[in-house]
Order: sequence, then C-alpha cells, then structure tokens
Amino acid sequence: MRSRQEIRSEETKNAIITAAGRLFAEQGYEAVTMREIAKAVGCSHTTIYIYFKDKEALLHQLSMGPMQALQANMESVLADPALSPDERLKLVTNDFIEFCFQNRNMFTIFFITKATRVDEVDPVLEINKLRIHLFAMLQQAIRSCLQGDISDGGELAYARIYFFMLHGMVATYVHSEEPVESLMERLTPTFRLGIDALLAGFKQTCQEGVDLK
Repeated sequence: MRSRQEIRSEETKNAIITAAGRLFAEQGYEAVTMREIAKAVGCSHTTIYIYFKDKEALLHQLSMGPMQALQANMESVLADPALSPDERLKLVTNDFIEFCFQNRNMFTIFFITKATRVDEVDPVLEINKLRIHLFAMLQQAIRSCLQGDISDGGELAYARIYFFMLHGMVATYVHSEEPVESLMERLTPTFRLGIDALLAGFKQTCQEGVDLK
C-alpha cells in the first residue's frame, strides 16, 4: 500500500504535467517558464525540479505516450497483408488526421515544438526520433503505392509533399471546436479526394521519370 507521501508526490507530478500541457497549449512552449508552471500548480519553483529537470523533460512526458500509441496503430495498418498499398496509405492517413483532431490543443506540442529535420540522422530528443519514425512510416506507405524506380531524394520529396498536405489539413481545423466525429464525417471525403489527387500526381511524375532531387 502506498504511503500518503507517495500519493501526494504522484498527485503533484500529475498536476505539473496537466498545468504544463495547458500552459504550453495556451501560450506556446517557448513562452512558458518552469516558474510559471510551478505557480499554476501551487508549488515552489524549486519543487518542480524534483519531478522534471527542465521543459524538455515535460515535453517528453506529455508527448511520448500518445505518439507511441499512434505509432503502434499505424504499424498495425501498414503490416496488414489484406490491404492494398493505396488502402494502407489512406488508412494511416485517416488515423493520423483523426489523432491530430483528437489532440488539437496539443498538435503543436506533439509535432512542431523543438522539431528537427525529418531526415536528421541522430536527433538528441526522443520525441524527435519518434516524429522521424512516424514520417518514415508514411514514406514507406507512399513508396509502396508508387510503381517503378524512385531515387532516395525523390522518395523523400514525395513524402515531404504528402506531409505538408497533412499538416495543412490539420492546421485548418486545429482551433475548431467542432467534435472530432463530426469533423471526420464531414471532411473525410474531401481528405480522400486530396489523397487520390496527390497520389495520381506522384504516379504520373514517376512514370515520366521526373527527378525530384
């Protein structure tokens, strides 16, 4: 059985995580200080460092669990042999968009804060390693859809273009208060039309042998 001290410690840690997420979402990661988070929780600015050494530790705590769940879901779809390559891409895209809509207030924190290039070889932060892995899965899905030889540079370019489109779709509605279910029902046909158009363009470019390096 846990002691009162252990219970209070866990409650304080959870309160810090909750306050950090709210303040990051409202003010932006860079604008928020550890002292402000401590004040929001009602603890001293020295107490907060007992639980988290810096804001990057809080970023890790807030982001990794949800992002790892997204990763596992995408991996499951991409490993399904019953699906065609185009179906896999559309399903992982749908999962990505729905995840972003479900976490609209944390979208910037999850995908943009402290981000590095998607082709960074050895990023320092674990969250960036996970972001790059998610991008690599989308890149894999796109590669499977395209027939013919594709250069490494071309493959990266296609994936970047696709990722830009996804971020544009999400960013358009990131401040919307419409329920996720309603958004997905209303917008999924448009999203799928956009995917079809982009894939058709990619396939045509591949057939024409255009070098995207």
